[in-house]
Amino acid sequence: MSRFSYKNRPLGLYIHIPFCASKCGYCDFYSVTDEGLKKSYVSALLTHIREYGRLCSGYTVDTVYLGGGTPTCLGAKYLGRILQEVRGKFPLADDAEITVECNPESTDKKVLDMMKKQGVNRLSFGVQSAHDAELEDIGRIHTFEQAKAAVGLAREKGFDNISLDLMYGLPGQSGEDFLQSVEQCLALAPKHLSCYGLKLEPDTRMGREQPQLPDDDAQADTYLAMCDMLRENGFEHYEISNFAKPGFRSRHNLKYWDLSEYLGLGPSAHSFMNGRRFAFARDIKAYINGEDILQDEEEVPSFQRQGEYLMVRLRTSEGIDFLDLEKRYNIDSTPYEEAFRALMGQELVAHQGTRWYLTEKGFLVSNSIINAVVEAGQPEKQAEASRNRQGAAGACAANSGFQ
Repeated sequence: MSRFSYKNRPLGLYIHIPFCASKCGYCDFYSVTDEGLKKSYVSALLTHIREYGRLCSGYTVDTVYLGGGTPTCLGAKYLGRILQEVRGKFPLADDAEITVECNPESTDKKVLDMMKKQGVNRLSFGVQSAHDAELEDIGRIHTFEQAKAAVGLAREKGFDNISLDLMYGLPGQSGEDFLQSVEQCLALAPKHLSCYGLKLEPDTRMGREQPQLPDDDAQADTYLAMCDMLRENGFEHYEISNFAKPGFRSRHNLKYWDLSEYLGLGPSAHSFMNGRRFAFARDIKAYINGEDILQDEEEVPSFQRQGEYLMVRLRTSEGIDFLDLEKRYNIDSTPYEEAFRALMGQELVAHQGTRWYLTEKGFLVSNSIINAVVEAGQPEKQAEASRNRQGAAGACAANSGFQ
């Protein structure tokens, strides 16, 4: 990769920590449990931080996100070295948002003190449920009491910007069970909540077991009730699965939903920079050894970027502003607007001027809506729509006596 010469262009930095104490039953993110690889992995990662820090010297990194896996299971020593290297090798904005994903069982005073010292200012705890039986069923190795203790300890250490992850649609879980978890987590005074519906991925334990999940109608009722509860408690619903107190939206994740530039380091990490995408293989040993690790490097065509922009923006409460869409991609947004207007009356979409967005009911069927909207902009669909409009215009002219 060549050196980037942009001056003060914003960049998000994602660092993948592919270690977990054990694998959760639902998780298909890339991670391993071999602790013997930690030292050599950290060494390889530090080398990449130095290399890409030089290449990206023209950028200003305004968000840093350490995810996994379980970053905190690296321990204070290794995690501290990574954070220190990031601060020393990348040009960080003064107000950079620096997030670390934490699991309750591996978040202790030593780790928290180190993160505070290294400038971490946002923590994301994987809580998932307030019910221990549910946690055990999905393979989590902490209890809710441990989660409460970890969040409390983080507050004692001066962390205020805290996000909690929750899951609904678990096997045997009622809507009331999940809302109790939400209520229990609200008592911990988080600034942000990420609430995800369980999806059974084929290459996971639960995907192979195929447990019975609540049906779609039950999950829809749970989702809408959750949205109401969080709104009543002062949270803004700014993305399908994400809620934040005013001023506490995840700045890093917003980059993904706005097609801003980001760099990902570590096995399975993806990047989007200067109109190109690339990723590292899901193979920690290849990453450590530097063997064929860069994959899928490609120039993203303008039309493909246009479709991706629609897909990610329609996941957010802001939705799509057609004026911005036309300016970005030099296109006529009429086919997209027609696709939206066809959905009016079903309470799935709404608009304010040129901005169109999905309602919370629309979020429930977002994949179908997004596919329909993106498809409306495909060249063959636009040509067909143009012929239909021309045919309709001709028919109107004939009926009016004009040709």
